[in-house]
Amino acid sequence: RRRRCRSTARGSMTCSTWRLPGSTSCGASKRRPSLLLATDVAQLGWGGALARLVIAGALGAVLGFERELHEREAGLRTHLMVALGAALFTIISAYGFHDILSSSGPNVLVRLDPSRIAAQVVTGIGFLGAGAIIRQGIGVRGLTTAASLWLAAAIGMASGAGYWAGAVLATAIGVVVLWPLRSATRRLVARMRRGEGIVAVELEEGRRISTVLDAV
Repeated sequence: RRRRCRSTARGSMTCSTWRLPGSTSCGASKRRPSLLLATDVAQLGWGGALARLVIAGALGAVLGFERELHEREAGLRTHLMVALGAALFTIISAYGFHDILSSSGPNVLVRLDPSRIAAQVVTGIGFLGAGAIIRQGIGVRGLTTAASLWLAAAIGMASGAGYWAGAVLATAIGVVVLWPLRSATRRLVARMRRGEGIVAVELEEGRRISTVLDAV
C-alpha cells in the first residue's frame, strides 16, 4: 500500500491512498485458530475397544510365557493382566469422558488431557515391579521380571492408543532380550571366566551365613 500527499493550500494537505496488485485490504481480519470440540472427536466402538484389548493381552501373554517357562514369580497371567489393564486405562483416558465433554454446553470450555490418566500407569507399575524383586541371601532376584512387567505395561499402553507398530516391535525385541540374548550372554560370560567357578552351599535351619563366609 502506498500513500501520496500533496499540498493544496497554505496550511492544508490532501492525501490519497491506493493498494498494490495482489495485496490484501487492511480491513481483513486475522484468522483465529479453530478449537477442537468434544463432538468432533471420534468415539471408540465395541469393535475397536475389543481389538485393542485383545491385542494388548496377547502381546503381554507372549512376554509372560517366557517368564512362565523359567518359573519366575510373575508369569503369563500376570503379564497379560498388566498389559490389559494398561490398555484399558489408556482407552479410558482418551475416550472415556466423551459424554461429559459433549454435554458441557457451548458456553463452557472444558479442557481434556488424554494422557493424564495413562501417565499414572507408569508410576503405578513401579509398585508392582517392586513386589517382584526378592532378596535371596546375598543376591537379588526378580529384576528382569520387574523390567518385563514394566515393558508389558508400555506395550499395553501402545495397544490401547492404537500404536500397533510400536507394540508389536517392542514385544518382539523383548522376547529376543529375554530368551536368545540370555543364552548368548551366559555363553559369552562363561568363555571370559574359564578360570572361575561357582560354589553352592546349603545351610541348615538356624545356621548363619557368616560362618561360611569366614571359612571361605
